Amino acid sequence: MEFTIPDMSCGHCASVITKTVKQADPDAQVSIDLASKKVTVQTTEDRETVAEALAEAGYPAQ
Repeated sequence: MEFTIPDMSCGHCASVITKTVKQADPDAQVSIDLASKKVTVQTTEDRETVAEALAEAGYPAQ
């Protein structure tokens, strides 16, 4: 699944986002493209769960 995260702007943001997804699913694979503000997640969790976790961490996803 892919998310656009407009507030993601630096390596620290990417780190927090990766950590947040891994808390929801420790086996998740996270790929981040800072330039396009896109995050690709391979997980067994549903999209809503991941999006909610990101929003709670301060990075609402679209």
